Amino acid sequence: MLLFFIKFGFFDVLDILIVAFIFYQIYRLVKGTVAINIFAGIFIFYLAWLLVRAFNMELISSILGQFIGMGVIALLIVFQQEVRRFLLLVGSKYNLQNIFNLNGILAKPEIKEDVSDAIVEACERFSASYTGALIVFAQNTELFTYAQTGVLLKAQVTDELIENIFFKNTPLHDGAVIIADNKILAARCILPVSDRMDIPGSMGLRHRAALGLSAVSDAMIVVVSEETGKITFFKDGNYKVRVTPEELKKFLSKDFAGFVVK
Repeated sequence: MLLFFIKFGFFDVLDILIVAFIFYQIYRLVKGTVAINIFAGIFIFYLAWLLVRAFNMELISSILGQFIGMGVIALLIVFQQEVRRFLLLVGSKYNLQNIFNLNGILAKPEIKEDVSDAIVEACERFSASYTGALIVFAQNTELFTYAQTGVLLKAQVTDELIENIFFKNTPLHDGAVIIADNKILAARCILPVSDRMDIPGSMGLRHRAALGLSAVSDAMIVVVSEETGKITFFKDGNYKVRVTPEELKKFLSKDFAGFVVK
C-alpha cells in the first residue's frame, strides 16, 4: 500500500540514472587504485555514523557528525588526483569546445593508410629488435598541452623517421611521439602516468604512461616493450597485449573487433 502513495515519474527515473552514471564514472576513476580503499573506508565510516544515530548515541553521533559535515572538503583533499582526472575527463575526452563548432562535430579524424602502414612496419621492426616505443594517435581530444612538453616537429610520418626517433642513441627516443592530423606533431613528450594497481608487473613506465593518457582522452596509443618486444594497444583506459601487426592495422583503422578489454 505504501508504494501506491509514492509518486514515481519520468524525472525520478532520470534522477536515478544520472546519479548511477556519476557513481559509475567515479568507480571507473578509482578502480584499481589505492583510492578505492579510501573510498570504501569513508563509506564504512558513514554507515557507522548512521548506526550510531539509530541507537541515539548522542556523544559519538555528534563527534562523527562533525566529520560528516566536513565530508565534501575531506573528499576534495583525499581524492584531489581523482577529482582532477574527472574534470580533465569532462573537459578533454568529451571535448566541450566542439559543442558549438559544427566542423568539430562533423569531423571524424581518420588515420591515412600510408600513415598506419608506416607505423605498423616500424612497430614490427621494433618488436623484432626489442626497441621500446610509445606512439600516440590524437583523435578529437586536444593533446597540444602534452606535445608542448616535448619537441615540436610537425613532420611527415614515415617508418624510417619513426625508427630514427626511437633509436636508443638519439635524444628523442625517451618519451612519446604524438601523431595528429596524420603528421608527427611532437616527440619526447611526457604523458600522465597511471597509478592503477592492477597493471601486470611485465608492463613498464611506457605502458603506465599509455594507460594514463588513454584514461583521460580518446587517443589511441601503441607501445612496444623494450624487455619483451610485445606490442600493446591502448584505448579508453583498456588495453590488449601481444597485438599482431595485422591486429594493429585493424585497430588503427578503428576496427576494434577482437579488442580485449582489460
